[in-house]
Amino acid sequence: MAAVTDDTITSEVQARYSNAASPRMVELMTKLVQHLHDYAREVQLTREEWLAALDFLIRCGKMSDDKRNEMMLLSDVLGLSMLTVMIDQKVPAGATPNTVEGPFFIAGSPELPMGGDMRFGAPGKLSFMQGRVTDMNGKPIAGALIDAWQADQNGLYECQVGASDAYLRAKFRTDADGRYCVTTVEPCHYSIPIDGPVGELVAATGISHERPAHIHATVQAPGYQTLITHIFRGGADYIDSDAVYGVRPELIIFFEDHEPGMTPAGTISTEPFSTVTFDVVLAPAVAQKLAAE
Repeated sequence: MAAVTDDTITSEVQARYSNAASPRMVELMTKLVQHLHDYAREVQLTREEWLAALDFLIRCGKMSDDKRNEMMLLSDVLGLSMLTVMIDQKVPAGATPNTVEGPFFIAGSPELPMGGDMRFGAPGKLSFMQGRVTDMNGKPIAGALIDAWQADQNGLYECQVGASDAYLRAKFRTDADGRYCVTTVEPCHYSIPIDGPVGELVAATGISHERPAHIHATVQAPGYQTLITHIFRGGADYIDSDAVYGVRPELIIFFEDHEPGMTPAGTISTEPFSTVTFDVVLAPAVAQKLAAE
């Protein structure tokens, strides 16, 4: 084989990856090589820039753990996370749309009863998220599992406040009528973490680092496509400049303020509180299968 040149190295690398047993792996790797090499040629990438990029990725990896995913945050601010959602997690018209999971999801949240309080001491205005989970024909889905998590009134998630146990995250199940109710705090806008490598990227480029007020949730039920979504507070700041491009019009919902009194959880509040109604429509699992074919 003749020595590779800058004109032939791309095809040579692609040829080697073309021997992979999986056709999908061949496609993924040869296309990746093509686009990476094209990018390097287009911008005339220097050795110093290449080494800096590798160091950046290494530092993102080192900063990631089971409660913070800096690599996911990088994908989010590049718009890749949301693009992947729109490509791979499409749902039929009428179903609740997916959006990005974000870097702060923590598995193993405690399961609470209807109306359970997932604040666990977190500061913020008392709020209640409620609604129904149905199929696309309006039939209630009993026993659907809702996994909710969010930041506190200071825009901080569990890992950022150093909580040793669950903090503003919990699981809930729908009743026979598909209803659910969550006791929490009203969400507020916040900056994505800028104390790591991704923060350095944000500072160097001047892109937005703010997220509009939202609550995260995943919804699962047998026979239905798993939903990964947000509720965005209507009228919130940064709706039009979300740092991770996750806002979808169907997910913008206004909160309603209430004076002290009976709450949706069946409790009596001595302080003002707010409520938001978020009805979820799940797509059948077959819709996901057909979309992939």
